Amino acid sequence: MASPTAQEESAKIPGPALSAIPNLKDRIPKLEPRQRRADPSNPIPVPETPALPPRRPDLSTLAFKAPSRRILSPADHELFLSSPTFQLVLSFVFGLSESVVDTAISSIKESELSEPVKAILHTLDEAEALCRESPPNDQGGSRFGNKVFRLFLDKIKQRAAQWHQALGLKDPAVVAEVSTYLNQSFGNRSRIDYGSGHELNFIMWLLCLYQLSIVQRDDFPSLVLCVFNRYLEVMRLVQSTYYLEPAGSHGVWGLDDYQFLPFLFGSSQLLHHPFITPRSIHQELTIEEFGGEFLYLGQVAFVNSTKTVKGLRWHSPMLDDISSAKNWAKIEGGMKRMFVSEVLRKLPVMQHFLFGSLIPAAEGMSEQEAPGAANEEDEGDAGEVEVFDDKDGVRHVHQPIGWGDCCGIKVPSSIAAAEEMRKRGVGGEHLRRIPFD
Repeated sequence: MASPTAQEESAKIPGPALSAIPNLKDRIPKLEPRQRRADPSNPIPVPETPALPPRRPDLSTLAFKAPSRRILSPADHELFLSSPTFQLVLSFVFGLSESVVDTAISSIKESELSEPVKAILHTLDEAEALCRESPPNDQGGSRFGNKVFRLFLDKIKQRAAQWHQALGLKDPAVVAEVSTYLNQSFGNRSRIDYGSGHELNFIMWLLCLYQLSIVQRDDFPSLVLCVFNRYLEVMRLVQSTYYLEPAGSHGVWGLDDYQFLPFLFGSSQLLHHPFITPRSIHQELTIEEFGGEFLYLGQVAFVNSTKTVKGLRWHSPMLDDISSAKNWAKIEGGMKRMFVSEVLRKLPVMQHFLFGSLIPAAEGMSEQEAPGAANEEDEGDAGEVEVFDDKDGVRHVHQPIGWGDCCGIKVPSSIAAAEEMRKRGVGGEHLRRIPFD
């Protein structure tokens, strides 16, 4: 007898069992192409560049003096933000940045440099020589700041008058005012640290030279691509030689332990570059080939060289996040926003800013000699400082992050860690990788 067919067998299945099988034909949603989400818009507009004052100050009306701190309260800060000096600083920094749009470092020829720019470069060459002739003492492998750094700063101050005379400044009062910004641009003597506030002092030194008509508007590209680039080279040597500690927690802006302006100026340089994109900072060959042409790439290369782990996503997560931007215009706009919101509008940062006659304070601002105002040389740059005496009469100088030198708890620099690894013959391709992803 023949076995039943499959059709006959299925006919024996009760009706309810067949009806229990769902018909999914009309229930599966139709596939639709995924639409790319638009990038979230930043509600904060990119700050405009104010025009530089049409005239430099009349030097015969100025009473030159050593610059001092004048932002000692929120009220002082508000006065600054509404003052012409705020506009002056903004116009100078943004003017420098916009002068190098789409401009590589090699496009500035040495033969085209003005005599004042050459004198400034000579000053930085001599500053580097002073560092090399003041080697650090043996700290037995310690990664904290080396005290010979103070000797280096003393030598800088001793040579300051000579350097400014070479720039044509003869009046001792003028030299005393202008040289203060240069002296403060190499780091803090007492804490042996360096941060983006010191970097800003260097730019304010250049602003003073502009106010004195020593440098001109035509010098702006060379001030960025030659002078500021040379300053970065000197400071990298100083940071590596004396293990300068970061003045703050991973820098004020979270971009870099020490610098900010290379990223602002560098993004302007790359604004419309035909093939170097923001993601190019992850390409070692691009960094190696073009790091000497563009400040942004050069600073990324230096940051990579000073870390003991490999990969921007691990040691510089903000730089890694920024690299996902569509173009350099978004990065440049973001850097301008950062400069205004995270520097000029932040009281813990601006309380260290120095005012003189060339960079004047607003009327009504406090005087440094007011009760409770500490000397800038005795403070770090990582925020508001609390000064108090304990029950044993010991004075403490504490910052909101970490502890002061008085308590013996400090944070070593990543540069120090990398340098100590090199001394032991470990470095380069031996950088640690994070063991998980």
